[in-house]
Amino acid sequence: MLPSESQAVAGTSSNPPELLNGGRSTPHPPLLDGFLSLVVPAHNEAENMPRVMSQARTVLGELASSSEVILVDDGSSDGTAEVARAALAGDAVGRLRVVTHERKSGYGVSVADGLRAAVGDYIAFVDGDGQFDLNDLTRLAGRIQTADLVAGIRASRADPWFRMIISGTFNVLVRLLYGLRYRDVDCGLKLMRRSVLDAATPIRARSALLNTELFFQARRSGLRIEQVEVPHYPRTAGVRSGARLGPILRAVRELVVLRIRLARRNPVILPGRSAN
Repeated sequence: MLPSESQAVAGTSSNPPELLNGGRSTPHPPLLDGFLSLVVPAHNEAENMPRVMSQARTVLGELASSSEVILVDDGSSDGTAEVARAALAGDAVGRLRVVTHERKSGYGVSVADGLRAAVGDYIAFVDGDGQFDLNDLTRLAGRIQTADLVAGIRASRADPWFRMIISGTFNVLVRLLYGLRYRDVDCGLKLMRRSVLDAATPIRARSALLNTELFFQARRSGLRIEQVEVPHYPRTAGVRSGARLGPILRAVRELVVLRIRLARRNPVILPGRSAN
């Protein structure tokens, strides 16, 4: 069930969609053997939606025979959801489901709400700002046979210097407090099996720390984590959010509080796995 601050708006039915490739045959078998949910968090990203949805149309049919797109519209005022619907309207690529926040709730809440709404055997998420090419999900899917969580690592990160300093400092704190020896934990391109979401539920983080929580819970539940370098592109439309002092300070505080809360929670140990 979605949290109270979110409202799910289905396309034509409240039931999970059956196909997102319009029944078109693909030259090769899909890379994934189950239903795929793609979560796209977005705040005022109307200018980027046509490109993002076009890439989704192309890649989802290659990845899975059945899939859905879940757009989390985080209090947008520029018609982000309407543009996304228009980008897929009349195309049998399939069903766009929209989770709507009446007010901006932030990245962590948006991704978490999308993950809760997802029904797939596999769940992917990507930032809605167009800085990733969704076709690179095939790189991640190529590693999922030997992993439960496959995360991108931004190669030649295309962000302003101050965001890179903030991210670098954040990753050092994550290593110290959580013992996670991974690069670029907060990269916004990930693919996971349902088991990762099961291990992380209930998701407690309400900021970009959601990525840290997923890594931490997956690792201590004995799940397999792999990382793959992916290109990162400059933002060409829309307005960049984040990197303000207030949210940064709140994230640092949550970094400590979340670690304490997770220490009090027993890990979810899945069949055939052992806790780390």
